Amino acid sequence: MELEVLATGFGLVEGPRADERGRLYFADVHLGGLYRRDPDGRIETLIAGRKYIGGIVLNHGCAVVFCGKGGVAIWDQSTGAVRDIVTHWQGRPLHFNDMTADSYGSIWAGTFGYDVFAHPRPAPAPGTLFRIDPPGTMVAMWEGIELSNGLGFSPDGKLLYHSDSGTDTVFVYDVAPDRTLKDRRPFARLDNGVPDGLAVDVEGGIWVAAAMGSEVVHFKSDGTLERRIPVPLIMPSSVVFGGADMRDLYIATGDERYFGDEPVAPPPRAAIYRTRTAVPGLPVPKARF
Repeated sequence: MELEVLATGFGLVEGPRADERGRLYFADVHLGGLYRRDPDGRIETLIAGRKYIGGIVLNHGCAVVFCGKGGVAIWDQSTGAVRDIVTHWQGRPLHFNDMTADSYGSIWAGTFGYDVFAHPRPAPAPGTLFRIDPPGTMVAMWEGIELSNGLGFSPDGKLLYHSDSGTDTVFVYDVAPDRTLKDRRPFARLDNGVPDGLAVDVEGGIWVAAAMGSEVVHFKSDGTLERRIPVPLIMPSSVVFGGADMRDLYIATGDERYFGDEPVAPPPRAAIYRTRTAVPGLPVPKARF
């Protein structure tokens, strides 16, 4: 599968989301900023300098919800204003990583139990998967996640897939009619790199960015490894489907030189790629905040 370079010169690209107009939203975790790439290649800065955004979902009403260090917030396209949705849980500041949305307009996001970007880095501690219902009600869904990452629902909404980078495993939960979770179990384990962001296709297949593995892997709905897509950089960080037929697969990457205690000097080299798939992807639902 050929990869087309759409943009480059970033530290760590995360949270890619494509809208119905073919625009791609993304963030740079290390160098800062929330961005939007137009189909003509022009890149617009929506929020300058904001670091540690790990997840993005589009919102009804021309807005973007994003999460990261400091909680969950929403950016209003009409005014450019940013408003916090949640910042603390039980008196502690929140540090979210990736997230997705469901058909009810809620967002599902996992926290780190420690500050992974602190220098020196503290001892790892497990985090929590939350569901956040509009206008900002937090519900703890699952505890003890080593390193929460990509999330995505099955085509029928009855399963939730969840990357745990700390265990090299993509887990799956059953989603009950009342939107509680049960029977968390391994869906697939990566043999190269660790699972980061993920996307789901219309057949229930899972596409996973293998961070530190230089590839994106595709698992069928039964967990069988079906395909590997080599990526030029070692740090694929996330994937998302887009395009008029939902067969464009966008691949975000990171520059591994920025992951040490002493980041290297620019120029950064992390890039966003695009390729085509035979099976269309599922659109990520929009939030309703």
